[in-house]
Amino acid sequence: MRITVLNGLKAGLNLRRLILLLAFSATLITFLNSYYSSYQVQKQQLIDKTLENHKAYAAKLVSATDNFLLAAQQQLAYVGKILENDFNNQGLINAEAERLRLQTNSFNSTIIVNKQGDILGVSPQSLKLKNRKVDSFGTKAALSYRTPMISEPYISMAGNLLIFISQPLFDKQGKFIGYVGGTLYLKRTSILNQLLQVHYYRDGSYLYVVDENHRLLYHPDTKRIGEQVFENPVIKAVLKGQAGTELLSNSKGVEMLAGFAPLTVAPWGVIAQRPLEDTLAPLDNLMWQVFIKTAPVGVITLILIWVLARKIASPLRQLAETANTLDRPTTTRELMLIRSWYFESNELRKAMLKGVGLLHSKIGLLRQEAQTDSLTGLHNRRSFDAQLSHFIAQRCPFAVLAIDIDHFKRVNDEFGHDIGDVVLQSLAKILLDVTRDSDVVARTGGEEFIVIMPRVEVKRAYQLAERLRMRISESYIDPVGCINVSIGISGWPIEQLNIDEVLKLADQALYQAKKTGRNRSVVNASYGQDFATISESPILE
Repeated sequence: MRITVLNGLKAGLNLRRLILLLAFSATLITFLNSYYSSYQVQKQQLIDKTLENHKAYAAKLVSATDNFLLAAQQQLAYVGKILENDFNNQGLINAEAERLRLQTNSFNSTIIVNKQGDILGVSPQSLKLKNRKVDSFGTKAALSYRTPMISEPYISMAGNLLIFISQPLFDKQGKFIGYVGGTLYLKRTSILNQLLQVHYYRDGSYLYVVDENHRLLYHPDTKRIGEQVFENPVIKAVLKGQAGTELLSNSKGVEMLAGFAPLTVAPWGVIAQRPLEDTLAPLDNLMWQVFIKTAPVGVITLILIWVLARKIASPLRQLAETANTLDRPTTTRELMLIRSWYFESNELRKAMLKGVGLLHSKIGLLRQEAQTDSLTGLHNRRSFDAQLSHFIAQRCPFAVLAIDIDHFKRVNDEFGHDIGDVVLQSLAKILLDVTRDSDVVARTGGEEFIVIMPRVEVKRAYQLAERLRMRISESYIDPVGCINVSIGISGWPIEQLNIDEVLKLADQALYQAKKTGRNRSVVNASYGQDFATISESPILE
């Protein structure tokens, strides 16, 4: 009997250790899972934000470069008008060549050539090209094309890698008499690379410019200027006229986050990119801060589990002790009292649930943040896609309203981005006030919003869009005043189109609304075949 009791006590101690091991393991796994989930969510948000920022940044540089090239062509055209009136005046030719180079610092050198290819004027004089024949790719091409031209990169007569911009000259009878041109040096200081260097990042990001022959026109590493790069998907895409973002590996095998956009004035592309490793570097510090703030709660939780485990093991010890008194009359009553052991097991389960309850709530909060736009509180793109998938799975038809604030850039430029955020928040409140509880309202980017209205036909969708548009135009937002929106309308199902095509139709309708004057609602023709009668329908009160 004594051996039996000792074995029972030993078994009880082993069970307590097992409970502690299971409890501690469950808590640790829960903590690790929460950190892992948080890390993955934050990582994806950083990547998405960086890609969008680089895309917008590339577009900004494209606009600046386009404006510069247009300005350069306008300068050449202005000088051309002066020279056309007195092309035989050598003094005027010399003066205009010098003025064109020095007045705005747009060109590294300037040249004036007659139709025979004779160089009549050049600046600076140190090039020693005057009275010589043109003998380089760009200068000879300008004689052949006789139209405003931006050349491919080439080596000049003076031995410089450059781009040549030219403007043809014509006499009063419309006959070609020559041209005026300017150069931009690619490997030396010029206004073009100064313009691009102004926007150079200090966080590992950089940008480069390529021409239609895959040749680098600008790169932070000047040794690479003039190099041709072919096996790069981003360069291929931007030279096809596409703008967008992509995660790729560069020529050195480094993963990069790239945003790109093409120029309109010249067949060039601008790519802004940043190493993925540099992008994610701040996340490590963020996760460390999360650990520091949650560690005390975790420690307290582990201590509580240890105490509860000891209390849970206590009834088992009582059972082992009672086994030595089976011959007593009171044993049955004592065993009846200890039968609450199952209740204690249930309490262990509850304690564990309480222990991890805080962590589960944090995971739920992280998931909610991952599905909600932080500025407006509306659905974000991830949540929006999930809602669409639900509607499609239920075969529930719905209308799509693509909403965009008219001239929102002016708000940011005039009042600042903080007021722009206030406008976005105010618009979000109006959207929630006007739409139904069953409608899905999402912010999909910048000043762009989408409303999904289940079981709404085209006429009703248009009326709701108009009511929404008028409500917005009548709402005063301090200090901006009233704003206007343009709305594109589409729906699903439409002849078995997939959801991407339906959203594209809504975007096309939005574009039509913008194109035809803004502050209006437009139904895509594929969604509303009889829209002529719809546009005359009264707006619902």
